Formats: sequence, C-alpha cells, structure tokens
Amino acid sequence: MNPATREQLMKVSTATLCTALFKRGLRNQFIQDVRPLNPGLPNMVGEAFTLRYMPAREDLNPIGVFLDRDHPQRQAVEQCPEGAVLVIDSRKDARAASAGGILVTRLMKRGVAGVVTDGGFRDSPDIAKLGFAAYHHRASAPTNLTLHQAIDINVPIGCGDAPVFPGDVIVGDAEGVIVLPAHLADELAAEATEMTVFEDFVQDMVMEGRSILGLYPPTEERSRTDFAAWRQARGR
Repeated sequence: MNPATREQLMKVSTATLCTALFKRGLRNQFIQDVRPLNPGLPNMVGEAFTLRYMPAREDLNPIGVFLDRDHPQRQAVEQCPEGAVLVIDSRKDARAASAGGILVTRLMKRGVAGVVTDGGFRDSPDIAKLGFAAYHHRASAPTNLTLHQAIDINVPIGCGDAPVFPGDVIVGDAEGVIVLPAHLADELAAEATEMTVFEDFVQDMVMEGRSILGLYPPTEERSRTDFAAWRQARGR
C-alpha cells in the first residue's frame, strides 16, 4: 500500500469512506454486524489476508485436526503479512470461535494490523485488553470448537455480506469495518480526506448555530467562501 494512502486512511471514518464508495456505485463494502472489541484504538488499516471456514463435516474435522501444522487456521496466523489485516469468513456464525486470545496475540506480535471475523472470538475480554485491533460479531462460547472447518487461506471470501479479495484495503474504526477495492484505495483515501476537512468545517458552523440549509451541501456561495477562509486559517 502507498504509505501516503495508509496515513490518510488512519484519519478518516468508515462512514465517509462509505459515501465515497456509494458515489462509485459500490453499496456492499461495509462488513455488517461486526464491532470493535476496543473502540478506543486508532483506525485499523491494512491489506486483506483471508481465511475461509465452511460448515464442518464431523468425520473430517475432529478436535485432533489442530495437531496438524498445516491446518489452515494455524497457517493463516503464521502467514498473514506484517501490516496486513486477517479477515475471516465464519459464515456470520458465532457459535464456534474463529480464533482465541493466543492466536490473536500471535498476530499482534507478528506485526499484523488487525483481525476481523463475522463470527466471534473466544477469550474476548483478554483480546480487548491487548491494544490490538480486533472486530467480531459477538463473543463465542468456548465449546463447539469444531463446528466450523477451516478450509482455505488467501482466497476471495464474504465477510459480513461484504466481498473481500486478497489485497483489498481494510479500514476499521469505532463504528465498524469497510473494504476498499485495492485499485480504488488511493483515490478513495484522497477523496475521503477532502470530505473530512469539509465536514469538520460544517460541524464547526453548526456548533455555532448555523442552519444546514445552503451549508450542507454548500449550495450557497457564502458557504463556499466561508469554507475557503476556514481552511486557510487552519492550514488544512
């Protein structure tokens, strides 16, 4: 990822990025029903590395599968690149954990930027204390470990109804997680940055008691003139 793009995406919201994507006809890029375990962390930004689960077939997925060093879940944890985000397709089913505190800690120590699942994590209170970006639907019970079967890594997946291709740019904030198609990431970051500057101006004006009519959107010349002056004064 372009370092300038990463820096810009650290400072914009998923809501603003949703608007920029909507302008391009992309309506399903926000991962539905996932929440940060620690909403006080900075934005999570990184390229997607994926793990896919499927419904387990019991004769092929006993608890002993975790002894296999090539188990896809273990390999995903060990192969996810530094600075990337591990995105997990758990079929929106949190009855069994996508991962737990030990595996998430390993991702953190390897320099991964974060982890997202549309299922759940076990040990979620411990994960929340790590200071590491982690998003899930809800906590998973520690039983039913083999309800899901890890089947593949770094392939296209669906996560919370959003399409995720390896290398797509993942952005998470206190509201949730959005998926940026890799080829659009630079222009989306630049546009969202400009949108954020303008929305900060609007927020200031509204806090001063100004009406949104003619201001948001800026259909009056006064709004455009005031914005230019506000921006120059703040060096933005």
